[in-house]
Amino acid sequence: MQFKELDADRLDTAANMLKAIAHPMRIAILKHLEGGKKLTVTQIHELLGIEQSTTSHHLGILKDKGVLCSRREGKNTFYYLKHDVLSQVVDCLERCTCGE
Repeated sequence: MQFKELDADRLDTAANMLKAIAHPMRIAILKHLEGGKKLTVTQIHELLGIEQSTTSHHLGILKDKGVLCSRREGKNTFYYLKHDVLSQVVDCLERCTCGE
């Protein structure tokens, strides 16, 4: 998202997205969804080793703030990054925290 002018609504949306991402488990979720991956709550909770209800809570926050989307297929709901470019935010954080 580019800010050609200081649009208060867009800045507020961007800030809310960053707030939603600003949690260790949510960053980990985004990391697992990089590269266009689509995962279910069960798959994510198994990858992270946390309770399924906790995973659902984090996914709900990320979806509510426009970071993730979901798609239902049969009995499963798959979660994925709403914008693939969001993985660059995680990559940037990874580079900024490595070796310091």
